[in-house]
Amino acid sequence: MNDLSQASANRAVILIVDDEISNVEIIYAALGDDYEISFATSGEEALEVARLTQPDLVLLDVVMPGMQGFEVCQRLKEDPLLADIPVIFTTGLGNVEDEVRGLSLGAIDYVTKPIQPMILRNRVRNHIELKQLRDRLALMAVTDALTGLHNRRKLDGLLSSAVNTPAAEGSWLSIIMIDVDFFKQFNDTYGHETGDRCLHMVASALSRAMRQASGYTARYGGEEFACVLPGSDLERAMEIAGDIRRHVGQLAIPHEGSQVQPYVTISMGVAAALIRAGMQPGLWIRAADQQLYLAKAAGRDQIKGEVFTSDSAF
Repeated sequence: MNDLSQASANRAVILIVDDEISNVEIIYAALGDDYEISFATSGEEALEVARLTQPDLVLLDVVMPGMQGFEVCQRLKEDPLLADIPVIFTTGLGNVEDEVRGLSLGAIDYVTKPIQPMILRNRVRNHIELKQLRDRLALMAVTDALTGLHNRRKLDGLLSSAVNTPAAEGSWLSIIMIDVDFFKQFNDTYGHETGDRCLHMVASALSRAMRQASGYTARYGGEEFACVLPGSDLERAMEIAGDIRRHVGQLAIPHEGSQVQPYVTISMGVAAALIRAGMQPGLWIRAADQQLYLAKAAGRDQIKGEVFTSDSAF
């Protein structure tokens, strides 16, 4: 990607919603040099475009034919995928009641027409910066600082979504639990700083192995990692686990304290099941943990897996 297209890809996206094309053109002239612009000329179209483009900010006219701006704002805030997108009303209405109503529906600002380009640019810039800060903080809250993978909180949310989505019922879901073998001995031998570098390298190998797989990876805690694999049965999940094991082995990280190899190895437990109504996400974790325990008991540097059902006892 060249510098120009990279810069374009990194620009914030603004959705302009106004039934008057002349107003769209005025706002585009004020903002088009700094942002990616999409537009809609009706409330119904605005909701469709918002779901498609996931804009960073919406400039929303209040008075439009059909669905009014207030209703569009309410619909945006009721949609989990769109609720966090900031909305600025742009309108010729100047009374306090309308402004209060708009803000009470979740809008963050209110700009009156005729549009003053300099004022609009400054307000948009401030709100875009605030949203980007919130996005970074939200990402930090679900990211493991050491490895850059999802953290356990995020993994739990992804697993819950995978299990509880109605469309997923009857499809396969697999979990891989991964543990670095004899990691305490590694830290004792090389120190915690080297141990952190080891975990970072293992996480990178895990990410490389997962590039061809459709799933999510996370640091589950300490030296333990996890993979959530929607749509993968046990056979496919075992193949992916084998790829992970090979990638970690290729790192050839020296480990004098290991009792299985002179380099860092991992043990893995794999659990797969068909999603059925009423199944709890914890079933997959417990089943994979049980298989991980069996892999360790078998001598470590092993992969163990099983298919379980909602009637399985752990």
